Amino acid sequence: MARVPHPRGDGGEDAEDDVFDPEQLPEDQMAGLAQSGVGMLRPQRFDEYIGQRDLVEKFRVFIEAAKQRNEALDHVLLHGPPGLGKTTMAQVVANEMGVPFQITSGPAVEHKGHLIGLLTGLKERSVLFIDEVHRLSPTVEEFLYSAMEDGEIDMPLGEGTSAQTVRFQIVPFTLIGATTRTGLLSAPLRDRFHIVESLSLYEDEDLATIVENAAVRLGLPCTGPGALEIGRRSRGTPRWAIRLVRRVRDFAQVEGLDRIEPEAAGRFLVKLGVDEEGLTSLDRDLLTAIYEHFAGGPVGVDALAASVGIPRDTIEDVHEPFLLRRGFILRTSRGRVATERAARHLGRPTSDVES
Repeated sequence: MARVPHPRGDGGEDAEDDVFDPEQLPEDQMAGLAQSGVGMLRPQRFDEYIGQRDLVEKFRVFIEAAKQRNEALDHVLLHGPPGLGKTTMAQVVANEMGVPFQITSGPAVEHKGHLIGLLTGLKERSVLFIDEVHRLSPTVEEFLYSAMEDGEIDMPLGEGTSAQTVRFQIVPFTLIGATTRTGLLSAPLRDRFHIVESLSLYEDEDLATIVENAAVRLGLPCTGPGALEIGRRSRGTPRWAIRLVRRVRDFAQVEGLDRIEPEAAGRFLVKLGVDEEGLTSLDRDLLTAIYEHFAGGPVGVDALAASVGIPRDTIEDVHEPFLLRRGFILRTSRGRVATERAARHLGRPTSDVES
């Protein structure tokens, strides 16, 4: 499996250990955790895939149809919040198709020559996965159009005034692009993906299953209730579930426990800064800022980002989906508003909430 280095790190142990840094573990670097024994936690086939049931069933149909026609799968765009397994889904799709899988990211494809090298090196019906596809440069993106649509690329020959361009046929392939920011994709690029699907936040029960399986493979079993305790505090994402079960395992191992029970799991998660609702200190800072600086809201995301020192993208991609789903904030036409549930969770009078 060929891999292009990701510009945000090598995905090693240090990158994974910061439990609460959403930038430390990009989508495609879950595979890099194999060095520390976590690569084995990634499902390889749909039969092993937990959650996203509707999406999995659709992909089973798309893949079977493409295999019956002996064709490459149509180009796919996967979108959704970070940590939901867009890279894992792409890798499973390649495995189910029985074709090679190559991975890179938008920022890593710095120029057309790099993209030419990737495309000409593909084998027939290969899957090329581009994480953060919205971050491709305009020049590279435009060069990609003819490859996706016509299976051809323009190869420059020579330099200066004598330079010529020769159209080169490439093998049929599947481009799978992943993004957390569909709004930043240009319309011409978005239109060239014939399969556009979103990954949704996971249910607590599915995350509990992921935690339970991971704990066994990590060498310290977790009871069903213990797994659910971790799963429901995992922000609806498998990435967080894996992070938390690894850190809980550390505490349990040091205390000499032979399995992870719910009481111990809850105690260890509090030590990690994850409260009973799954909120981290940054989540609580956001809610507190809405009360203390903006009287409970409404407040625009830019003003909120400036008040807490968290980038706007991080608020929108990492914190806001979870807070919205759990009912701690609402999005209105005038901005974000904290709810009564948030007030109760922070121990504030519900009169602080704008009605």
